Amino acid sequence: MSAKRILVVDNEPKMRRILELSLKNLGHEVQQAADGREALAAIEQGAFDLVLSDLRMPNMDGIALLEALRERGEDVPVIVLTAYGTIETAVAAMKLGAVDYILRPFEIETIELAVSRVLAMRAVQRENRFLRDELARGWGGFIGTSAPMRQLYELIGQVAPARSNVFVVGETGTGKELVARALHEASGRSGLFVPINCAAIPAELLESELFGHARGAFTGALRDRVGKCELSSGGTIFLDEITEMPLALQAKLLRVLQEGVIERLGSNASIPVDLRVVAATNRDPQAAVDEGLLRRDLYFRLNVVRIDVPLLRDRHGDIPLLAAHLPQKYARELGRPAPRLGEAALARLERYAWPGNVRELENLMERAVVLCRGAEVTLQHLPGEIAGTRSAAPVAAAEDAVAAPADLSLKSHVETLESRLIRAALERSGNNKAAAARLLEISERALWYKLKRYGL
Repeated sequence: MSAKRILVVDNEPKMRRILELSLKNLGHEVQQAADGREALAAIEQGAFDLVLSDLRMPNMDGIALLEALRERGEDVPVIVLTAYGTIETAVAAMKLGAVDYILRPFEIETIELAVSRVLAMRAVQRENRFLRDELARGWGGFIGTSAPMRQLYELIGQVAPARSNVFVVGETGTGKELVARALHEASGRSGLFVPINCAAIPAELLESELFGHARGAFTGALRDRVGKCELSSGGTIFLDEITEMPLALQAKLLRVLQEGVIERLGSNASIPVDLRVVAATNRDPQAAVDEGLLRRDLYFRLNVVRIDVPLLRDRHGDIPLLAAHLPQKYARELGRPAPRLGEAALARLERYAWPGNVRELENLMERAVVLCRGAEVTLQHLPGEIAGTRSAAPVAAAEDAVAAPADLSLKSHVETLESRLIRAALERSGNNKAAAARLLEISERALWYKLKRYGL
């Protein structure tokens, strides 16, 4: 177990010192407080993983400390120390949220065992909360037996057991996150797989998302928060769209990778982390370096091994497999029998170029299952540009809309055209924001801003 920050609260200096030495021998960082007031002041200055507190103290006792922590919304675990004659008070402390109590006098081994047990329980609870969120979100595995996919499987098997950082490169929708998950699952690392999309989080919040923050670090920071780097320690952190991360934050990430420690926003406490990073981008990473979007030194640190994910249009023979599997998945979600894919529809799918790759095929098959009321998906259940019933030029209507306008407000017409082009890009990409951003030749962050601005 990595070192944790523990606060020892007791009005007896000798007892504080004994507990401090014992806990430091276990490898933990320890801070002392003489009563509840000093403890609250210490907690305001930085996060603690555990509080070990006596119940009977002047100024503010252990019960008052627990009440104050509850009122402030702090969820730090507290072990209370109590004498034989105050068992009722210990029970009251447990009702206020204390996780355990220890009777005085005690053997120091009793303290050490209790601390280790509570910290282990805390880590499991944190991981369980994260895993529940991951399971709710869900994800599918690889499907495909084509030569490019077999080469991909072999490379993942070779790279996964190493601790080396990996750079995954591929167009939007190819399955870069699946590659990262496969690397983690085959790595043997015991920690969590933690994904974060650098393009989907506003720049001003991304640092807190990565490194966490201390309570009061900024407006709205009402409690300490564990960042994704700390959460993924011992496992794998997946940094999707790394080229969208601000350069100043890239420099901080580089320092974390070099030194193996993080500091939560608003805190000076160093927290050791064991990171394996899998980064991904839909750009050419070397071109991103040349364009100033990716720090060269960070690129070298991350690009120990590069994995290129094949495009769907290059995976000959995989489309029938995917097209047979996906209707079953979506039919189960809708609670209806899965329709089979008709020959004419399959022939169209195999001829299509798939600019949105597997994600576009997923969206299309979900649409087909929703529209199909019979036993077979036919051409009428496919979008017009794939079925061959309409042109794939989605901006024509937008161009017509600005012909011979009644008013000449440039701003108004630019906004109208921009809104319609965004709608057209979303339609073409199957509502995939990253793919739409590429069609519009803007960043995904800029697209999210415009979607909000125009209420799309």
